[in-house]
Amino acid sequence: MSGADKRESERKPSLNLLDYVLLDPEGKPYNRAMARTLNVSEKGILLETHMEIPPGQMMLITLGLDDDLVEIKGRVTHSECCRTDAEKCCAGIEFLEMTDNDRRVLRRYLRAFNDENGKA
Repeated sequence: MSGADKRESERKPSLNLLDYVLLDPEGKPYNRAMARTLNVSEKGILLETHMEIPPGQMMLITLGLDDDLVEIKGRVTHSECCRTDAEKCCAGIEFLEMTDNDRRVLRRYLRAFNDENGKA
């Protein structure tokens, strides 16, 4: 990816593993896998995966934050080979649906991450 950063919210580096489920056009699960979170914000997440996921693909993400699990529905906005490892893919995911509680947990995680890295 090149050019100016067009994100609406700042991304925080994060190296968590997560579970995701790809959804067919009717919203039914058809493939489950693990991914590594490269960074995360309130609006989306960048994942490192072992397969390319096409833009527009809908997915359900389960992300562990501290002792809480956050379930978020998202859509792939872009996907490409990772710069550091051509055998892995990087996919940008836009968050579409999450509960109010999941949003609170995600915000708490982002605040804690900022505190840990001196970016209060």
